Amino acid sequence: MPITVPDGLPSIGLLRQENIFTINEDRASHQDIRPLKIVLLNLMPKKIETETQLLRMLSNTPLQIEIELLQVTSHQSKNTPQEHLLKFYRTFADIREEKFDGMIITGAPVEQMPFEEVDYWEELCAIMEWTKCHVFSTLHICWGAQAGLYYHYGVPKHDLPRKMFGIYNQTLLAPTHEILRGFSDCFPAPHSRHTEIRAEDIEQVEQLQILAASEQSGVHLVGSRDGRQFFVTGHSEYDRETLANEYFRDLSKNLPIQVPKNYFPGDDPSQKPLLTWRSHGSLFYSNWLNYFVYQKTPFDLSRLL
Repeated sequence: MPITVPDGLPSIGLLRQENIFTINEDRASHQDIRPLKIVLLNLMPKKIETETQLLRMLSNTPLQIEIELLQVTSHQSKNTPQEHLLKFYRTFADIREEKFDGMIITGAPVEQMPFEEVDYWEELCAIMEWTKCHVFSTLHICWGAQAGLYYHYGVPKHDLPRKMFGIYNQTLLAPTHEILRGFSDCFPAPHSRHTEIRAEDIEQVEQLQILAASEQSGVHLVGSRDGRQFFVTGHSEYDRETLANEYFRDLSKNLPIQVPKNYFPGDDPSQKPLLTWRSHGSLFYSNWLNYFVYQKTPFDLSRLL
């Protein structure tokens, strides 16, 4: 089944080139089906790139999904045209009376700032509080995961001595958990961050469970025991070239950056990166949609508590 996206969204062309089935809002309105309603709070600077990556991941199921794109109003994006935001994005004020099957909160390049100093922190806190009774299952990514763990459970983030940057093997710690169904014992995942959450802090919170981790990159996946919240510190939605683009960008700015680990063949940046994480990334999003959104959300979203 297709993803329903706003009419004219630039991502549509690229997704269709990849044989990903999308339909526009007009066609979807004539189908006799209740699609899953997923709201994407996009905090990344390059919003069109992030939209495309996440829509690709959400496409790999037989479920019909209706996407709402959400932006914060307390911060003005400098890397996405305002006309794109005005045409395709809604604000929290627009949706606060609505209910959704699922929500994704992305990362943001503000991880080295204290949470309270981020200019949209209060707005994000209001949104995260709203998810408790307006969203059935919320998926938090990278800094969004750190922000969610801090807001909901008081779990702090910690600075790293150097950037965690590359592809790292993750080990299943809860192999029978539904969100990891079909996973290999070890699986690769991209990471790109200057801070971390620590297992000893999460283990103090009874409502949380560490589901996957790495000896090199630390905690990767955390879930609330009721399945209503997931926190992933990596980026399984990344494209083949995402880390390469970040690496060469920082090099061009003379910023300190190491070659991403386990990414370029032979650690040679002149080589084409190997895309080793795509299958597990697709499976992760499919499992989230199937087991924690589709199978558990009430058909009548007005009953969502």
